[in-house]
Amino acid sequence: MTAPSAVPTSLRRHPLGMVIFDCDGVLIDSEAICNRVVAEVLTADGWAMTADECEARFIGLTFHDTQVLAEAHLKRRLGADWVDRLVVLVVEAMARDVLPMDGALEALAAVDAMGLPWRIASNSSHEEMDAKFGRVGWQDLVRGRTHSAADCIARGGAGKPAPDVFLDAAMAQGIDPAACLVIEDSLPGAIAARSAGMACLGLVPHGDGSALAGAGARVFHSMRELPNIVREALA
Repeated sequence: MTAPSAVPTSLRRHPLGMVIFDCDGVLIDSEAICNRVVAEVLTADGWAMTADECEARFIGLTFHDTQVLAEAHLKRRLGADWVDRLVVLVVEAMARDVLPMDGALEALAAVDAMGLPWRIASNSSHEEMDAKFGRVGWQDLVRGRTHSAADCIARGGAGKPAPDVFLDAAMAQGIDPAACLVIEDSLPGAIAARSAGMACLGLVPHGDGSALAGAGARVFHSMRELPNIVREALA
């Protein structure tokens, strides 16, 4: 899909006011690492699983959601500290191995140059995001711009596919949700954006992106395309 045709139709009705980026699979190439760690933990807990199977089952979900699904499969409780223990292992792996997505830093710089505010809204915890952005050297760049579903959950809300974390980002910036453009790569994220009343672009490096398109996202295939898409949306 070419960049101009990737502009969500809703942005032709509402002037673009802010871009909200997902973290994993959009800015940071972390999903393969996370899937590996989660698969290893679940296998040790009795649910034998590969990293690919983990991605297919849990992509875009919170670790709390993953625990609920695992407990239903295993028919037993995994413990109140299961998520906390998993986060420690994931943070260690991210701080050691993670890399940025190709073109992500250039996309952030381009959005800045257009005078648009941007924020990051993720199902990852702040500890995980700190490890990822610390590893790639973006601590100063993202400081004050990150929003975690963990904060929503602590208030009685939910992570994606609920819209809470995207609405948090819009509220923090003082921007109407209808003027926000979300950049996502997962089906729960696209559903969350739609529920928040936000336009959504779905990053699909491989495949046709039919699932994301079915959730209302306009599909694109590389972060290097994003600056032109945003320029077109502003025009």
